[in-house]
Amino acid sequence: MPIFIEEELKSLLPDPKIDRRHFIRASVGIGFAAAVAPIAAQTQIKTDTEGLIAGAVQIATGKDSIPGYRAKPAQVNKPAVVLVVSEIFGVHEHIADLCRRLAKAGYYAIAPELFVRQGDVAHQASIKEVIDVVAQASDAQVLGDLDACVAHAAADGGDAGRLAITGFCWGGRIVWMYAAHSKALKAGAAWYGRLTSGFNPALQPTNPIDVAASLQAPVLGFYGGQDDGISQDSIERMRAALAQGGGPSRASWIIVYPDAPHAFNADYRPSYRPEAAHDAWRRMLAWFAEQGV
Repeated sequence: MPIFIEEELKSLLPDPKIDRRHFIRASVGIGFAAAVAPIAAQTQIKTDTEGLIAGAVQIATGKDSIPGYRAKPAQVNKPAVVLVVSEIFGVHEHIADLCRRLAKAGYYAIAPELFVRQGDVAHQASIKEVIDVVAQASDAQVLGDLDACVAHAAADGGDAGRLAITGFCWGGRIVWMYAAHSKALKAGAAWYGRLTSGFNPALQPTNPIDVAASLQAPVLGFYGGQDDGISQDSIERMRAALAQGGGPSRASWIIVYPDAPHAFNADYRPSYRPEAAHDAWRRMLAWFAEQGV
């Protein structure tokens, strides 16, 4: 079994007493995927919708449309836009809550269901089955869908001229890739995204380390020193690759929390580390502000 799959399994460690059926995601932003169970209701951060406009949306992309979750402040005119890229489990309750947290901070946050053409990750029974679906989503498709999210946000009152992206685990990798793709992007924040390999080389032929020197916007990366799936060597090689690039690449930097494991921001999982998560969230918001988002 590849080490990054082992690490994803380790970060879940669901309580065998929990009946996962109670948590299966019924709709975008509601509940959790069948392959992952939250550890306890009191562990999860719950952000209300007071002062927000929040809920599921349909996002036109090419000849298709995909579902997503959007949250924005009700009383802010043309808020800056933040793309939120999910873990492999899609846009479940935790990802929707992250969107609401960003909206409370004044942003238009939008999280698309990026695997919907390939399958339903919400109802896959195992991590392996989820990964089999996710591996079929090409980088080209994903980056195009994120561009479509920007257009959707602009048409829905967001200021796409002030654009940022953040993502977690699988989505953390996509942050780096989108920062090399989009000329409109102002800033990125990548949370423990792999740097040197994708799930499917045929559909994800390049990786963050390959594009590190050609970023269009600076990225702040958050990583755990105890993440067995992302080696410290790969982080050091990424730092060296960034230093060889142009201005946005050289302006990027990576913070490692020595005692944190993979998925340390996932407050619904045993991997959650509040101190590291809160510090990184604070740094992310400050980073966006510094970059004019």
